[in-house]
Amino acid sequence: MKIQPFLMFQNGQCQAALDLYVSLIPGAQVLEIAHFPEGQGAPAIMRAVLSLGGQTVICNDSPVKHAFDFTPSFSLFVDCETEAEVDRLAAALGEGGSVLMPVGDYGFSRRFAWVSDRFGVSWQINLP
Repeated sequence: MKIQPFLMFQNGQCQAALDLYVSLIPGAQVLEIAHFPEGQGAPAIMRAVLSLGGQTVICNDSPVKHAFDFTPSFSLFVDCETEAEVDRLAAALGEGGSVLMPVGDYGFSRRFAWVSDRFGVSWQINLP
């Protein structure tokens, strides 16, 4: 048995999200990618496997429009090594999205931010 997060994008945003995450997260890479066959949602992504910090995340573009999207109740939690890394990721991932908790010292972390990116995916960025 294997359990992995699954991110379902709408409106063909999966590729843009993959590109952003790979550009921002050191060592991140797309391990697999498959597109829907011609006429069945092409060029949307049927299934992609993304590696983020050793965690694999499955992603796709939904060919069906849903009345729901991502919620901050589920987030990707990132432990960073430096304050600068927290600041960089919070700024880049929050651009075009929203800030749920601005970068700060919240007692449980000396530097922490919680943002929702422009695709609606929630990220908790932490300096342990």
